[in-house]
Amino acid sequence: MDSTLVLFCFFNILPRILAEQEVENLSGLSTSPDKDIFVVRENGTTCLMAEFAVRIVVPFDVLAMNGIDLITEQALMTLPRGAEVQGKCGSTEAELQMSWNKDAYTFSLFFIKEAHNLSKGQDVVWKINKIQFAYDTNEPSHFGNAFNPEKHTASSHRLSAFVTPAGRSYECQAQQTISLISSDHQKGVTISMSEVRIQPFDIKIDFMFSEAYKCITDQREQLEEMLPLILGIILALIIVITLAVYHIHQKMTANQVQLPRDRSQYKNM
Repeated sequence: MDSTLVLFCFFNILPRILAEQEVENLSGLSTSPDKDIFVVRENGTTCLMAEFAVRIVVPFDVLAMNGIDLITEQALMTLPRGAEVQGKCGSTEAELQMSWNKDAYTFSLFFIKEAHNLSKGQDVVWKINKIQFAYDTNEPSHFGNAFNPEKHTASSHRLSAFVTPAGRSYECQAQQTISLISSDHQKGVTISMSEVRIQPFDIKIDFMFSEAYKCITDQREQLEEMLPLILGIILALIIVITLAVYHIHQKMTANQVQLPRDRSQYKNM
């Protein structure tokens, strides 16, 4: 073998060997029965962390009782605790993939980090730019009596979700729904994610998320929760100020000379 080819193979394979990646499913540590926890580590350091609850609704066809017409039913599924996990880390791209029921189902998240040139400078963010769900309607636990069962893949189209400033994690307790288009006659697959905390890049401390960037829905709900407290404080301040003004007015009035109402009394003053 040519020495140049040997060196080329060596320097291309060596980084892959050195950058050893391992993926851990820590869902058993979750305090919520519906939330899963996944960690991807590279060379002994955490490079991707994800916590979320996911609910997937998949439409599929079954044959009607007359044996001619087709009826569309819906399969509802969640991510099981024992799902097999794979992940990839990178400086600008990352991936998290979860499979279960002997690879009958595979849920994949794809992340990208990108920079935008603004008038005030460069703005670097990360986001989910693609979601895929592969499923097999031959699998009987969710697709009983499916018509013409086979494997399908549902994918997002021009997705830009969970946009977050670089160096921070994304957090959203509220449910967010994303629609995918399936290869099964363009049917719409619905992905609902909640209790989300994700960071695919720039994790500074092992097994710890960076500062959270909360979604707009959570910020609005937090404001709505604080609004009664804010109004109560404002009302209390108004009452205190009113009482203080009244007290000062009474004190000033008491110190003034009281003029007699009867004009004849002015002669004696």
